[in-house]
Amino acid sequence: MRQIILDTETTGLSWERGNRVVEIGCVEYVERRPSGRTFHVYLKPDCQFEQGAQEVTGLTLEFLADKPAFADVAEEFIAFIEGAELIIHNAAFDVGFLDNELRLLGPQYGRLADRCTVEDTLLLARQRYPGQRNSLDALCKRLGVDNSHRQLHGALLDAQLLADVYIALTSGQEEIGFGAEGQDAQVEVMQFSSIPSAARPRVQVTMDELAAHEARLEKLRKKAGKCVWDQYAPAEEPDEMALA
Repeated sequence: MRQIILDTETTGLSWERGNRVVEIGCVEYVERRPSGRTFHVYLKPDCQFEQGAQEVTGLTLEFLADKPAFADVAEEFIAFIEGAELIIHNAAFDVGFLDNELRLLGPQYGRLADRCTVEDTLLLARQRYPGQRNSLDALCKRLGVDNSHRQLHGALLDAQLLADVYIALTSGQEEIGFGAEGQDAQVEVMQFSSIPSAARPRVQVTMDELAAHEARLEKLRKKAGKCVWDQYAPAEEPDEMALA
């Protein structure tokens, strides 16, 4: 599974008002692990910044004056994201801007949806934490991602932070209740193998219940990549159908 965590910086909040992309940052993950490949570029917008947008990014027209136009990097950008799943926070914003940049180059470039699927981490966060703040900074704090070095918005830095947020947000541990907000106590893992076999509780289960249990564990393994409970599986199957 190839995923591209993507972020952009722009001259304003709306491409419909003529704002343009001034920075693109992408980080590639393969099988939920960083591959080491990134795509990062500053772009000359050929338009003014909206009031306030410059302060957010720290970018200036003077700095961007000698940078390439989107047309100059479009082929390289498309080749980098082609066929991947894009992970974007508030995807409608970035996709709208990038689709507009592609549209300005001509119909032959199509849209992002023609080349990639998109996962919106803002929607994921709202499902998991309804009614709470789900900005990138808020999620970094909630999920234990260090963003202390983020003084300004930057596309590559934000993509790297979002990658860590996404992995934490979609991990199996979060799904089964570990790391819930407001719980400051450390979770202590009990060394199951140290409990004498005779003292372990035994619960009678049916074959259907056992199959459902294993299906649930497999789902969590796919999300988490590695599950701590697999380290403490019994060395041999019990004679009767029981879970220890």
